[in-house]
Amino acid sequence: MLAAMPRLASSPASDTATRALDVAETLVQQMGFNWFSYADIAEALGIRKASLHHHFPSKADLGRALLVRYRDRFDVELKRIHALPIDAHGKLLRYVGLYEAVLRGDRLCLCGMLAAEYASLPEPMQEEIRSFFDLNRKWLASVIREGRRSLLFHTRDTPESASFTLLGALEGAMLVARPYGDVARFAESAAQVLESLKTRPGSKGSR
Repeated sequence: MLAAMPRLASSPASDTATRALDVAETLVQQMGFNWFSYADIAEALGIRKASLHHHFPSKADLGRALLVRYRDRFDVELKRIHALPIDAHGKLLRYVGLYEAVLRGDRLCLCGMLAAEYASLPEPMQEEIRSFFDLNRKWLASVIREGRRSLLFHTRDTPESASFTLLGALEGAMLVARPYGDVARFAESAAQVLESLKTRPGSKGSR
């Protein structure tokens, strides 16, 4: 997903597959899944389409592999952030930073992009998209719960509901900020959402 994210190790034998996934990830994040073909990837890598079919017999196979890799890399990063000796707000700031890194590369979240094409995707890909969002919601809920225990967050919503709101706000803010090419717009929106978690019910500015 992200330039700042660690890449999972790959063997020399899987180098073509890894490079194909790298190219496909960029194409999806910039154009969407239904708007590129194996010919685009083959041209970018300087190989024959037959080589791609050897690793990924169908485009659906490629899409699922792409989503599995994306989720696994995101999981690694979420665990890294969770282990940092910082408070819940700091962890959410690091989480927002993952999205900012994507926008700086003129891309959108892979699963956010694919969610827009959800109805046209094969079921295995749909399942992986749901798995990605479930992973993020579970992690966000745990951090929000942590923030409530430490009296840092005061949202009336349950951690599960707040996690859904936060994830949706970030994905939406990416969509709105991208046409302007302005990461600051996204950062400002994200900051407002995080600040709302800290607002005490009944205090000025809360409703």
